[in-house]
Amino acid sequence: MRAIVLATPGGPEVLRVTEVPTPQPGPGEVRVRAEAIGVGRPDVLVRKGMYKWMPALPAIPGSEMVGIVDARGEGAQVFSIGQRVLVSARELAVRGGCYAEFICVPEAAVFSLPMNVAAIDAVSLPNFQLALALMRCNGGMPVSSVFVPGAAGGVGSALTQVARSRGAQVIGSASTPQKQAYARANGVSHLVGRDLENLPHALKELTGGRGVDLAFDHLGGSSLIACLRSLAPMGMAVSYNVVTGPPSTDVFAEMRSLLGRSLALRTFSMHTFDEVREDRRALMLEAIDLLASRACTAPPAHVLSLDSIREAHELLDAGASLGKIVLVP
Repeated sequence: MRAIVLATPGGPEVLRVTEVPTPQPGPGEVRVRAEAIGVGRPDVLVRKGMYKWMPALPAIPGSEMVGIVDARGEGAQVFSIGQRVLVSARELAVRGGCYAEFICVPEAAVFSLPMNVAAIDAVSLPNFQLALALMRCNGGMPVSSVFVPGAAGGVGSALTQVARSRGAQVIGSASTPQKQAYARANGVSHLVGRDLENLPHALKELTGGRGVDLAFDHLGGSSLIACLRSLAPMGMAVSYNVVTGPPSTDVFAEMRSLLGRSLALRTFSMHTFDEVREDRRALMLEAIDLLASRACTAPPAHVLSLDSIREAHELLDAGASLGKIVLVP
């Protein structure tokens, strides 16, 4: 079978399409034939050798696959041959393995997919699982408004949909006219510019002077500080990545300067659920139900062939993708 093999960290050029033996399922395993493979930022961190949970190299990267069960190992009997399933590396011992035409996994790790959820859409389910977890970060406090930077990206799109399904006003940002148009169509009620100095004023103006209840930051640096300054009383900023690096100023000093608002900051990672299988899988089942019931819709897919893996990563590195990048064998 064909698979993408990473032997040494680096740029997109280190990802190589390679012929490797087709795996055979062991006891309790199923083999899944890929129909659609998701490409996301954790894969970039793996490619660069920067992921905190790096697989041993050489490795096959890839965190999500949708496909058909085409073989079963001894004792595997939950899933039928021909059944469509989702494989998420969050359920596997090693974060990876999905950039391939076939993968063998424990049958207890996969998720059954309803027939009305298309394969191309289903590879976005891990982003919806993440969005559902992020929306829980403030511990059940009322949420009437949220700020979603990068609202046209894979996670941003899912966050917008989930927040809207909870009745919250979504304010977002997006970098290009095309992304801004998509963000509006996806449910963002207002878009703000990327001027971080003006961000707190803009968000307060759009929320009647309150600020937002939740601000989701994936950039770090000055962006995280601007999010803190944009919060309503008892509001929370959630840092789930630091693409541009650590905060630009002393975060505690910043929060003390805003003491009258009683603000909160949470750092978040889905790895929090690594040892909490029941909660993690419940979030994914909820995500599947959101798509199956049409309460939320998957973002548009930028579909490429498996052979175009380098192009996929170049798009991610440039921030040029709209919605979800999907590979098809």
